Formats: sequence, C-alpha cells, structure tokens
Amino acid sequence: MGGGGGGFRVGLCTVTLRSLDPAEVVRLAASAGVEVLEWGGDVHVPPGDTTAAARARRLSEAAGLGVLSYGSYLFLDATTATGPSDGIDAVLDTAVELGARWVRVWAGMGVEPDGTGADWEAVAAAGRRVAAAAAARGLLLVLEFHGGTPTATAAGTVRLLDAVGSPACLTAWQPPYWDPLDAARESTDLAALSPRLAHLHVYDWDADGTRHSLARTRGRWVRRVRAAVAAGGAVPAGVPRGALVEFLPGDDPAALAGEVTVLRDVLGVAGAHATG
Repeated sequence: MGGGGGGFRVGLCTVTLRSLDPAEVVRLAASAGVEVLEWGGDVHVPPGDTTAAARARRLSEAAGLGVLSYGSYLFLDATTATGPSDGIDAVLDTAVELGARWVRVWAGMGVEPDGTGADWEAVAAAGRRVAAAAAARGLLLVLEFHGGTPTATAAGTVRLLDAVGSPACLTAWQPPYWDPLDAARESTDLAALSPRLAHLHVYDWDADGTRHSLARTRGRWVRRVRAAVAAGGAVPAGVPRGALVEFLPGDDPAALAGEVTVLRDVLGVAGAHATG
C-alpha cells in the first residue's frame, strides 16, 4: 500500500454499507475501484470479535484491498480515562487482528470545544491513556471530527491534540454539516489542523441531512483536498492516509462506483493522489 507525503488513498468507510455482509462490501468496493477500507466497529467488526476481524482481513486481502483503519466507537470520556481497560483492549486488539494501522476514536459527546472543568480534562486524560495503549501495539489513533464533541471545530481539535500530546494521536476531518462554513473558512481550518491531519471523510450533505452525489461539489472538494495536502506532516513515513467515502446518495450501494470515480478525479486534479 502506498501513501506518505501528501497523498491520499481512495477509500471507503464500511459503515456506508452496514446492511451488507462483509463479503458483499468487499465485492462492491473492489469493483468500484476502492483501494483501502475502514472497517466499521458497529456491525461488520464489533470490538472483541477477533473472528469477524480475521474474516474481514482475509476478504480484503483476497480482493487486493488494504485495511486502512478500524472505525471504532470508543469514546474518550471519564469512563475511558479511569475505568477498567477492557473496553480499550478490546478495540485495540481487534484493530491488530484486522491488520489496521489506524483506529478511529471519538472525543466525549456533550463536551464543548472550548469547555473547561472535569469533563474536558477527562477527555484529554482518556486520549493520553488510549494513545499510549495504541502506541504500544504499533497503532495510531485518529480523532473523529464531529459536532457535539470537543472536536466540533478545528480550534477544539488542535486544543485536544495538544492536551493529549502524543505522536500516536492525529485527526480526521469532514465537512462540518453541523455548522456549515464557507470555502475560505474551511481552507483556514484545514490549514490549522496541519500537520496532524490523517484522513478525510468524503461526502456531500445538506445541513438537514439530505445526501447528494459528490459531483455536485466536485470543485469544492478539489479546494478542500488542496488545502489538506500540505498537512499530515506528523503521519509516519510509509503510513497511508485515506480519503474515505462515508455516505452515499440515497444510501444506495449502486452509487458507490460513481462516487469513487468523482473522488479519484478530485484527488487527481488536486495533485494529492500518491500511489507509491
């Protein structure tokens, strides 16, 4: 698998196709031209289910697909900061069995980017704990950039990354549909996340959740990728970054091939698609 520099691999979050069996997910992804997968921890590869992880890995490898990431639902919060390590171990050990290098984690829900007090400190402490456990396994964490969490904004994400202070903890970015920004502000925010930007989650949503084809915002995605391509300096050499299709128009699996075609074009135009 390639990657490194500013390049992004064409990828898919399998949560996009959560209703399908992993074998069908792999078949559709391979036929659409996807290169790497983030296997979701909600249905396809639940935490602790090493049998499912091993199957997903075998299916991916047999189809020539790389396993980029494990899309976990591990939350950085007070329980993760101070509770038993079982939940952390289950997620990280599953990622190892899956053959992923990255593990997606979430900052605590309901904690504001500019929050203070025990709840915010617990998120940072949990981040330090999980990052240390991940690094011990040769894994990297990627924060979910998401509304309703400390990573709802670029400034909040930078603040949390600084508080965690681990080279094993970076971030993803997605269009902030919970607080839409103009193109100039998006570029500023992407630059602020440099150099600790790992992945892009790629889709076209309205604020009300209506989903569209990437073709509608192709030009804007070119600008986004150009803004992001200079980031990622903290990503270790040889470790790939992903531009991951996360949602499809109408949740229709048949739309995947078209979305991948647009994404590949976007990456090519932006000069960000490194393949080796």
